[in-house]
Amino acid sequence: MTLAVRLFRALFAFSVILTSYLVQLGLARLFAWRLGSGPSGGELPGWLVARRARVDQNNAGRLLRAMLKLRGVFIKLGQVLSIMGGFLPRAYGKELEQLQDQVPPHPFSDLEAALRASFGRSPAELFSSIERAPLAAASLGQVHVARLHDGRKVAVKFLYPGIRGIIAVDLRVLRLAILVYKRFVPVGRIERVHESLVDLLRRETDYLHEAACMERMAQNFEGDAGIAFPEVIHELTTRDVLTMTFMEGTKITRLDALRSAGIEPSDVALRLVQAFYKMLFADRYFHADPHPGNFLVAPRSAEEGGGFRLVVLDFGAICEARDELIDGLLDILKGIFAQDDAAVVRGFRRMGFVAPGGNDALLERTVKSYFAKLLKIRDRTPAALMRARPEQLEKLADPELERGELQVLMRSFEYPEDWFYVERACVLLFWLAAQIDPNLDTMAAGFPYLMPLMAQREADVASGRSSPGSRR
Repeated sequence: MTLAVRLFRALFAFSVILTSYLVQLGLARLFAWRLGSGPSGGELPGWLVARRARVDQNNAGRLLRAMLKLRGVFIKLGQVLSIMGGFLPRAYGKELEQLQDQVPPHPFSDLEAALRASFGRSPAELFSSIERAPLAAASLGQVHVARLHDGRKVAVKFLYPGIRGIIAVDLRVLRLAILVYKRFVPVGRIERVHESLVDLLRRETDYLHEAACMERMAQNFEGDAGIAFPEVIHELTTRDVLTMTFMEGTKITRLDALRSAGIEPSDVALRLVQAFYKMLFADRYFHADPHPGNFLVAPRSAEEGGGFRLVVLDFGAICEARDELIDGLLDILKGIFAQDDAAVVRGFRRMGFVAPGGNDALLERTVKSYFAKLLKIRDRTPAALMRARPEQLEKLADPELERGELQVLMRSFEYPEDWFYVERACVLLFWLAAQIDPNLDTMAAGFPYLMPLMAQREADVASGRSSPGSRR
């Protein structure tokens, strides 16, 4: 499909959705004006509220169908949008959740050519058996269960034929969208979002890179019986085909199944969050795509000590965090705990958010206003914030600045290198944790990793030293 055709299809889908909301907005303003001075206090009529719900549901379905038709990068975009329950109408989350693990598969006949191209042999020569129906299908590839001739059960991951060309076209479409976005939101270096996505997709379409990431992450957790990773079958792995040992387990969000197996979901959520904190803050090598389809939970036998292990899957989106980025995050966390606005600003600067010549005084005043509001919210868990009404979130995020000051503040910010990956991972991870255990205190879960690192970071700042193990 050419750039022009994909661009037209994408713009057509989004323009239909936008038009329906413009009509809804016009009706809402009309009735609010008519009823504003009446006894109802400006409440909209029930039929208009019901119409808005139907509009949301219809548009969510349109968006899902458009993304399934366009596939490629748009399915990845839909997976991220599906978790934004606090920022999009609920109907969107329910519809787009289908993109997490219900992506239509490609026929197996399309994938046989990949096996022959990679190994010069037929499926029967490579495997004693291989299931033609996929175990899972995603935006870039799909997984089939097979058995090797030595009897081992394996998972074979195929990259979709032609997907690299489709991605190249989609990224050009998104680049055009970002150029338009920049005209309305003057955040410096916002194009880094596109650059980061290009880099991420380049890595996700190279299975030799994914195999290396899988092995490195397994080494980082060596000796930890509570977490498990597949093993790479190197002789059956190329850039387009990845073969690994098959991992048994229950999907992490099947809470009733976990309880039936004697596993408490709260324990699973805690282990998930602690594993992520270790990846991000201690190893600085983390899983940037922690959606539900990438985790299983498997019981451990009595001989293994009982309990359960968290099984991690899909290593195409593994990222290495710069020390400046993580040190800046630690400064911000310390500033939050100590209510030290200067430490928060210092953290933003170290991470790369503050543009050269940015207005520090205005930035610090904005930070102080924001955290004064945040501290008034007693329950600040991700689940609580997701349950918050949109107007509550808008009030929290309102910087309370004059228009001219807001423009200065926007020019004081730029999008730092690598933040795309960390932001994406944190949003996905904490949303997932909230689905498993809405009452989990994610900050307290990270204390075993955060407290020593923050203490070390404070000592480094006091002495003027860089963080130990700094790579860049």
